[in-house]
Amino acid sequence: MPIKESELILNPDGSVYHLNLKPENISDTIIFVGDQDRVEKITKHFDSIEFTTQKREFKTQTGIYKGKRLTVLSTGIGPDNIDIVLNELDALVNIDLKTRKPKKTLTSLNIVRVGTSGSLQKDIPVNSFVLSTHGLDLNGMLHFYKTDGINNEAVEKAFIEFTNWDTNKARPIVINNSKTLEKRFDESIVYKGMTATAGGFYGPQGRVLRLPLFDDSLNKKMDSFCYKDFRIVNFEMETSAIYGLSKLLGHNALSLNAIIANRANGTFSKYPKKVVENLIQYTLDKLVE
Repeated sequence: MPIKESELILNPDGSVYHLNLKPENISDTIIFVGDQDRVEKITKHFDSIEFTTQKREFKTQTGIYKGKRLTVLSTGIGPDNIDIVLNELDALVNIDLKTRKPKKTLTSLNIVRVGTSGSLQKDIPVNSFVLSTHGLDLNGMLHFYKTDGINNEAVEKAFIEFTNWDTNKARPIVINNSKTLEKRFDESIVYKGMTATAGGFYGPQGRVLRLPLFDDSLNKKMDSFCYKDFRIVNFEMETSAIYGLSKLLGHNALSLNAIIANRANGTFSKYPKKVVENLIQYTLDKLVE
């Protein structure tokens, strides 16, 4: 049966609803950024740009870097936007948009997130890079999908017990990255660990302005959580959603972050733009090796 028009919404020109993209507009290797202004900070390194579009916060450019075709796409902030982006990208490659039926032969995309974050551990300094071995989903978005078989129940159980996680909150989910992509970036200059993904910037990440927190000790618990080789190294708002949906849809995903702050030490980078630029160049070169 064809997918209904109300479920797979297309624009009058046949592009997917939010991203404003057609299948021919994207590469099979896609770099995610949060900020739309960061798209051109990456594509300025390209030899040529063949396609550009933007709708709302979703800006996309596709071009050639050292002979390889790449797409750079801004997702905006948060797991809800990742839900839109991953589903619509998958539709572009794995659903025939004319017949509205899934294709018999599926395509796996390679997705690398280039972001910024703050470290939760004293030994991971500002101006360094973090590679997320796992995403710790604290926001609940993935619970709307069947996640059996993609998660790590042992780590989840240990985290729930250690933090005394309240049952009124969504149950944490732990999802690993693409080991295929990780091998490309497996170097001593990159720190590794689990990335916690919150559904907000203030209360969900332990920040207090005027509203009291439900559990004001949660951040300290997260900082000190350790189970076998698992510890939480940074906190942001996209990685677990990228990892979870990519696993479910059959895509390869990896999240890289430039560390511009260290919350454990209270330090902030003196040249954050340079750190991001270094990560961009590092990522591009690794993708074409």
